[in-house]
Amino acid sequence: MIVEGLLYTKQHEWARVEGDIATIGITDYAQMMLGEIIFVELPAVGTEVRSDSEIAVVESTKAASDIFSPVTGKVTAVNSALESEPELINKDCYNAGWICKIDIADDTSLEALLNAEQYKQYVKGFDQK
Repeated sequence: MIVEGLLYTKQHEWARVEGDIATIGITDYAQMMLGEIIFVELPAVGTEVRSDSEIAVVESTKAASDIFSPVTGKVTAVNSALESEPELINKDCYNAGWICKIDIADDTSLEALLNAEQYKQYVKGFDQK
């Protein structure tokens, strides 16, 4: 499932931009590839992040995967529910399973992100391999 209105990275993160705040998570494709999520290491609130820098780690029964920030800015909130219920990412990766919120400091970082159609075509390329 790919949600219209979100922005995506080629590392399979998504960003929901509302004003200067981007809510960040991993895509449905990413959570399906990872399998059952068993642990999430969240960033600290107040952390300054750059676009493409590691902000979190998601561990599944298959592997651990670094999560990268799609934007440059400061972490303003984290989804602490994931500490006790990491499976929220599997159940609802685009809503209840969000990872953090970032106050965007440099909106030019948004220019490198894919829209829903571009991401759909990008992921489609994996299915053909």
